[in-house]
Amino acid sequence: MNRKRALISDTFNLKKRRNGSEKFGAGNDKDGEPKDMKSTLEYLMTLFPRKLFNDTLPQVVLKHQLYSIHNDKTLVDKEVNKLRECGELLMFQLGFDSEAFGLVFTSDYKTKVLAGEEGKGTRTTVEKFLEKVLPSCTDLSFSKDKMLKVFLFTDSEITQLVKSGVLTVREAGSWWLSIPNSGKFTKYFIQGRKAVLGMVRKSKYGEVLQADLEERRTTSQVKFPMRYHVHDIVGAELVESIPTTSGTLLRFVDS
Repeated sequence: MNRKRALISDTFNLKKRRNGSEKFGAGNDKDGEPKDMKSTLEYLMTLFPRKLFNDTLPQVVLKHQLYSIHNDKTLVDKEVNKLRECGELLMFQLGFDSEAFGLVFTSDYKTKVLAGEEGKGTRTTVEKFLEKVLPSCTDLSFSKDKMLKVFLFTDSEITQLVKSGVLTVREAGSWWLSIPNSGKFTKYFIQGRKAVLGMVRKSKYGEVLQADLEERRTTSQVKFPMRYHVHDIVGAELVESIPTTSGTLLRFVDS
């Protein structure tokens, strides 16, 4: 693999957490960032640009963005699972990376999905899916056997669910839970991540103060708020977060 292709590939791979690396806002209320998991999710959701998608998508947070605020990954995963088990939160496998998981509040997901189904022939089947599957949904994907025998959907209804976008094909006889019309989100997210990482990499010594990066004017390649991307690249360990007397320093991780 040549250097250019390797850089692009590495951009989308989550890095294993390095011993001794620090993250801004972790374990405290710096810049008003909250401590408990639900409040952290609500804070990160406010950074999601609803207007960019004409308010048709639910607010999406990536699970690893929580790691940029909370040091304890095990605790994050435990608290996220609690919220999923009680029906407040849904988790989705995002297609661009096997370790990238999207988090959406269930109520927001239902609202946006139903709004998108207005006047469509698939609405009744989608409503059935929302009522039967979502209340206790802790699955990322569903087998044909479970869809037919547990949730009592027919083959034609499964086809309608795929058409509506609440399911996407994982493999033959298996489907991912999905967010309808989220392709543009994935495109803009990846595009913005590459651009923001490029800003860090091109800075002197491959380092930039977090506060300075967040204040930079976004380019045409960065359609999300800078802070949304900073939480992404820190949580995914695409940069190191280093406390200094001048503030948190972000250093490009050269793979």
